[in-house]
Amino acid sequence: MTHILITNDDGVASPGLLALKRACERVGRVSVIAPDRNRSAIARGITIHSPLHVEEVRLADGSLAYATDGTPVDCVRFAQLGLLDGVPDVVVSGINLGPNLGDDVTYSGTVAAALEGVLLGWPAIAVSLEPSGDPEDRWDPRHYRFAPVAEFAAGLVPLVARDRFPRDVLLNVNCPGEPTHDPPRARVTRLGRRIYNDRLDLEATDGARRRYAIYGSRPGYHPEAGTDFAAHEEGEISVTPVHFALTDEGALEVLQELLASGVAGPGPA
Repeated sequence: MTHILITNDDGVASPGLLALKRACERVGRVSVIAPDRNRSAIARGITIHSPLHVEEVRLADGSLAYATDGTPVDCVRFAQLGLLDGVPDVVVSGINLGPNLGDDVTYSGTVAAALEGVLLGWPAIAVSLEPSGDPEDRWDPRHYRFAPVAEFAAGLVPLVARDRFPRDVLLNVNCPGEPTHDPPRARVTRLGRRIYNDRLDLEATDGARRRYAIYGSRPGYHPEAGTDFAAHEEGEISVTPVHFALTDEGALEVLQELLASGVAGPGPA
């Protein structure tokens, strides 16, 4: 039976995690290791300057889970290093309260946990869901319908667990809050590009110390066909294959030529 690790970045008490866990129990044996509190937007942060604590807790359905004061990546490392009875076969991270579309994936703790699974050689899925109605309701679980995307993600587990599925790829799944179809339809997409509308707002001054607000403005995106944003505009689930190959192969030859020509050499003494 497939051993599935469920984790997230919204915290072990998130209803999105519980919905995902329940759906995945129908396709495998599930273990849960998750942060003990919200660790959203922590990306691939890890805990190196303090010890980590783990506590056995009960989820709302009475089942056992592990809660840690670490990050989403720490949670996956715990699974790899022996906290569980056997290492997992698949990592499924989510269901995140709010989408992780386009450039958002670089900040997302949800995606980071799945990426850690990929780096350890396990197939992985990151799952996120938009709230229905006003995006400002992101942190209110009453504005989410978790079941449809939970069932969809659970259906992907046998697919990614197959030997021929690439082990260096995670699936980034995003579901709109109000899908056009029931059950929701899905399409394979590429990551789109965000337009972040952040600004520097001075909120208060106390002597030499100033308090600013930087983030919080609603972001936009570049409209492009074939992207995860385009899928959401049409009320469909986006499934984006993401990998961690950061080296720009096309720039290698150009850089070699620049170095050989002395362009990057030392300046005048």
